[in-house]
Amino acid sequence: MRNSGVRGVIASLAVVGVVALTGCGPAPWTMGDPEATPTASATVAPPVPNDLSSGSTQRELVAGAVTAKVDYWSTLSMDRWTAGAVKPLSVSLVTNVTPDDGQKVYLQKATLTAIAGKGETSLAALEPQTDAATVAPGYLVLAPYSYSQTFNVGPLDDKATSVTVQVTFDFLVQTTPTSKEYAKQTATDTLTVAIAQPASKD
Repeated sequence: MRNSGVRGVIASLAVVGVVALTGCGPAPWTMGDPEATPTASATVAPPVPNDLSSGSTQRELVAGAVTAKVDYWSTLSMDRWTAGAVKPLSVSLVTNVTPDDGQKVYLQKATLTAIAGKGETSLAALEPQTDAATVAPGYLVLAPYSYSQTFNVGPLDDKATSVTVQVTFDFLVQTTPTSKEYAKQTATDTLTVAIAQPASKD
């Protein structure tokens, strides 16, 4: 009897030891593959700004006593503003002068320069386009008279994701309503337009 009791105690201790051993350490399903490498997260390029995303935009430019309201638009839809396309950009402006003592405002010339870009990097610039007045002292642009012109942004570098359009307007303002002397004022503006990318082959 005494020997059988000792054997029972030893057997009970062995069972407890097995239970304790099997309960130690993390569960197998929580152990990752030690040789597995972390998966790199995908990076998404930020969207390209587009001042003509709605098809048109309006700006108010101030140059000395002259305030110009400028409208920009394109008859070519934004999905067709590709690097290789000829991209029309129309411009229309009208001015006011302060103080308005009756002097007139004339547009001497308008100049457009297009610069291709890829992300934060500037690529090649196209030759500037200039519309110079063919009458002296210039085109009358004091409200209600306005100026309108369409410039063409030509083919760009194939890597371009955007084009920056820099526009300069040179005005001549009469010093007095009857004077033949003029003050020159220059207003500048910049537009960024996204370049449509070809569809992925994937």
